[in-house]
Amino acid sequence: MPKVEEIAQSAATIAHELGINKYDIYGSSVDDTSVEVFQGEPKQVQASNRSSVIVRVWNQDHQVGVTSTTDVDPSGLKLALKTAYEASFFGVKENVPDFSPQAKEPTANLPQNDAVLAPVSELIEKLIDAEKTVIDAHPAIESVPYNGLGQQDGNRFYLNSGGALREETRAYTSIYLYTKTEQDGKKPRSAGAFKISHSLPELDINGCITEAVSKTISHLDYQPIKTGKYRVVFSPRAFLSLFGRFSNLFNAQSILDKQSLSTPESLGTQIASSYLSVDDNALHPDNISAETFDGEGTPTRKITLISQGILTNFLHSTITAKRMNAEPTGHGSIGAKVGVSSHFYHVYAAKAANQTYRLEDAENVIYIDNLQALHAGVNSLQGSFSLPFDGWLVNKGEYTSIDSATVAGDFLSLLKSIIFVESEAEITPSGICPRIWIEELSITGS
Repeated sequence: MPKVEEIAQSAATIAHELGINKYDIYGSSVDDTSVEVFQGEPKQVQASNRSSVIVRVWNQDHQVGVTSTTDVDPSGLKLALKTAYEASFFGVKENVPDFSPQAKEPTANLPQNDAVLAPVSELIEKLIDAEKTVIDAHPAIESVPYNGLGQQDGNRFYLNSGGALREETRAYTSIYLYTKTEQDGKKPRSAGAFKISHSLPELDINGCITEAVSKTISHLDYQPIKTGKYRVVFSPRAFLSLFGRFSNLFNAQSILDKQSLSTPESLGTQIASSYLSVDDNALHPDNISAETFDGEGTPTRKITLISQGILTNFLHSTITAKRMNAEPTGHGSIGAKVGVSSHFYHVYAAKAANQTYRLEDAENVIYIDNLQALHAGVNSLQGSFSLPFDGWLVNKGEYTSIDSATVAGDFLSLLKSIIFVESEAEITPSGICPRIWIEELSITGS
């Protein structure tokens, strides 16, 4: 892809020729390589280069037209600008997108981690070694049917006719290992682990192996559990996966579309236990895929969503901010319809708890490690969930794997039932979070 300065210069020249006075362009390009293995042999190797450019043009009546292209040479830009201009006459006349008022403000000065990608042969070799180490760790581990080692290097940019110009590069590498066991007279059991880093040399492959193996072994001696009400502890990944399914709580577009558990009047109300605070922070030091600006060119920053249980902010695009008399928060995604999406959650204890809890001392507590069927078992508009899970019954430090069970409840009630937020946090793909203790939830056993 040409340099953003070259694209900006070409776009300005072409727009002048076409009589276009107002436009903006967002683009991204990604080089992606991933490998999978099975029983010591390469199973699948994928490599791709994906690029996408969104062009918006405003006409004299302040209507906007949108088109997409993968070609940003002068001929491609000319066609895209012309097409978007022609489409503008069919554009909406209410709640029309506009330039972000912050599109020219400084962004955070993060290191541009444009890493050198490792050759495919090295990826395959390391993944085969990891698979073998996992299988050899215990006789019951029959295979690692789901695995992958991938690396991605990308750049993105935003520019507009008002003089905004932004560009950044990102690179990261990730690995996942998901096991399967085979034992006579027992059901197959599985467990997995995921790690991510800026580059292959920094990737904690051994940590991924250790976590996958230890979780798998801990699930071998499973037992059924009685149906009832239990105190529940969510792992960081489990809590964030559930939290993310109810992100309409903070999404201003969802609120305006009446597809949210919140209303504009919800700001300032107590929606969670006073022990809980949550930020959305794209710039968090532990966010491997940090972004310094959103699809509209608005700088990203830390936005506190929940402070000591109180709903403090919504996530905004330029359109929702204007409609709700607020400021854009750096969460807009450019396109035919500007959307709003989160970046990286940071969950932490808002204040010291009246009582400290530890799994080592707990009695008859359910520890949920992984939630399943999130696409089917969550009703985000009603706030309800009923989900199968992987986890353990913990009693005075003894972990007993649960055969099969589901956890059910109301998400807003769950937030208010938090009795403890641990201090030690774990980094996950969607955020950083400690273990979260819930007073009581319904568990249906087998």
